[in-house]
Amino acid sequence: MELAPTRTTGADAVLVRPGRPLGGAVRADGSKNAALPLLAAAASVRRTVHLSGVPASTDVQRMLTLLQRSGFRITHPVAEPSAVVVLPDPSAGPVPLLADAARIRASYYLVPPLLAAFGKAVLPWPGGCQIGDRGMDQHFKVYEHFGDTVLLDDAGYQVTAGTPPRTLTLSLPFRSRGASIAAVLRAVVAGCRLQLDNPNLSPETTSVLAALRQAGWQAEACDEKITLAPPPGAAAGTVAWTVPGDKIEAGTLACAIAATGGTGRIEGVGGADLQAVAALLDWLGIPVTLAADAITVHQAGQVSGRPLRAVASLAPDGLDADFEPALIALALNLPGTHLFADSVNPGRHGNLLPQLALLGARVEELSPTQCRLTGPQRLTGAAVRATDIRTGSALLIAALTARGTTTVTGLDQLRRGHADLPAKLRRLGADISEVPR
Repeated sequence: MELAPTRTTGADAVLVRPGRPLGGAVRADGSKNAALPLLAAAASVRRTVHLSGVPASTDVQRMLTLLQRSGFRITHPVAEPSAVVVLPDPSAGPVPLLADAARIRASYYLVPPLLAAFGKAVLPWPGGCQIGDRGMDQHFKVYEHFGDTVLLDDAGYQVTAGTPPRTLTLSLPFRSRGASIAAVLRAVVAGCRLQLDNPNLSPETTSVLAALRQAGWQAEACDEKITLAPPPGAAAGTVAWTVPGDKIEAGTLACAIAATGGTGRIEGVGGADLQAVAALLDWLGIPVTLAADAITVHQAGQVSGRPLRAVASLAPDGLDADFEPALIALALNLPGTHLFADSVNPGRHGNLLPQLALLGARVEELSPTQCRLTGPQRLTGAAVRATDIRTGSALLIAALTARGTTTVTGLDQLRRGHADLPAKLRRLGADISEVPR
């Protein structure tokens, strides 16, 4: 039986009104960005994997459906609604044609498990948020290093498994998360040793390495490289993995609390994953406390007025690009002239800035990837649309400080990354109500 994408609400729009400062405590969901590669890893290791903390976001539910259509067996523990069990060895059959894979960006994570099951992966070009060209050239070069054949056409791409080396060393020209995980999972499928230089070391990548260690693989990482080696002997039995808390959801909620001048705690997320955001909030004069499993934002006595410089980076200690839209929304309410840059997703500003302008925001676009604003600005409620996941979350933050009522539509985009972000904001005291379909 196929899984249908889970939705917690049928509303396509919410009304947001300014109100009292946000406060209280809320728990972040499991991370969409971490769950997707972990599901692919679970389908690649030829072990039964019990994966806890799987979020109900639409993209994750769609990935589960794609795995099922590929013949992988997936069950749901009755006593643990947020868990799935991925069983090894998909049912025999032809190479699946997964047209629906065009609806999510992370469909490229399906290549290794499809190669393991069928020796071939046939996929459409990935979709997801329309935030600029995020090509797959580095992915294809990874597969070619493993001896695979890659064919491209207008509709999509095909990867056919070749004869991989017993040991492979390769270096990425930049720290691509997708290409790093592709290399790791392809080595798992091949059962070979890997040294990957200049890897991406985001929590999404290191959570895959941690999971593989639990499955018996030797997996180590430092700033310069990832090393991977197969288990010394045949492994059997069920392994238990957990999806880490969603650092982006936690950072978004932290920015919303800060924008309204409140005090609140977001639980279920590693404080270490939020160090870059916490450092920026501290710089602005907004006190933050990080714990092993939470972030607490404290009411600012007086904001610093210092200029914020939020530059997305793929470096190990860099600012994840998905934090940037929420920081832009926060900065609109803060004194100073603030600079933002995101060369990782070069089309994101083209989505976000026109929507913020409908609220009266004045943001100067310096280039397709850089913008600047001076705050504080007075925003006025208007009708805006979530054109992608992060634009939607930023609009919710901006609407909390605008005069009057803001209508945010396009919630289907927002749900791709967050099962119900408006509900979490309501639990913190936000005045948000649904507009029924």
